[in-house]
Amino acid sequence: DDVREAIKKSLACPTFDDGSFGPVVVRLAWHACATYDKNTGEGGSNGATMRFPPELTDDGNTGLHTALHLMEVIKQRFPAITYADLWTLGAVVAIEEMCGPKIEWKPGRIDCSDQSKIPANGRLPLGSKDRHHIRDVFQNHLGFNDQETVVLIGGGHSLGRCHRKYSGWEGKWTENPIHFSNRFFVVLLELEWEWDAVPATGSMQYFNRENDLMMLRTDMELIKDPEFKKWVEIYASDNEKFCKDFADAFAKLLELGVPRS
Repeated sequence: DDVREAIKKSLACPTFDDGSFGPVVVRLAWHACATYDKNTGEGGSNGATMRFPPELTDDGNTGLHTALHLMEVIKQRFPAITYADLWTLGAVVAIEEMCGPKIEWKPGRIDCSDQSKIPANGRLPLGSKDRHHIRDVFQNHLGFNDQETVVLIGGGHSLGRCHRKYSGWEGKWTENPIHFSNRFFVVLLELEWEWDAVPATGSMQYFNRENDLMMLRTDMELIKDPEFKKWVEIYASDNEKFCKDFADAFAKLLELGVPRS
């Protein structure tokens, strides 16, 4: 439809990162959804609460102003769609445009009119933490199992890059960060990684031997934990299964916090 087409046409940008806004649009939706807490029912994509502080100023959302501005331009053209629907649809379209799978998406999210429904800060997954943090966020709060956790992290990190001016980390996970594939899992398993500091910031991350790819501590935890590693190996050897499982898990992520009657 018209909104999908407008999103598609807005993604290419030769002067931005690797030539596409796609990865940061995916990150916007990811972070909007990842505030969900299954124990309270708070957070998630419904409400588009990232429009307001303190969620807007959460450290984990640093650098998302580009995607927010891009979506705002489209919202002004199509005021009937809610921000919550637009952000999630944006990610679906961006993933498809970057050669990813088709992901089930349903409209019906509403926008909060004020700050009363904003979830607490600090719910987003942190790249500096260990497997216990990963399971706390993805399983205890978001409600995913080990397989879904691995496929969502790997799918998210198959795209885009870190920027030292926002996070302190620097670099891309894969050789082509605007092409969706299982390449994250392949390089995670096959390359040699060294724990070192980003020279400009002192933030610690993993570098490959050529210093042209990076991994975060949470990425490396996926091969240190036996249950996680099992799924890393499966997805590294089967791109078709990875794409299918990612599409299922990401569709579930987009529905977190959305009341459906």
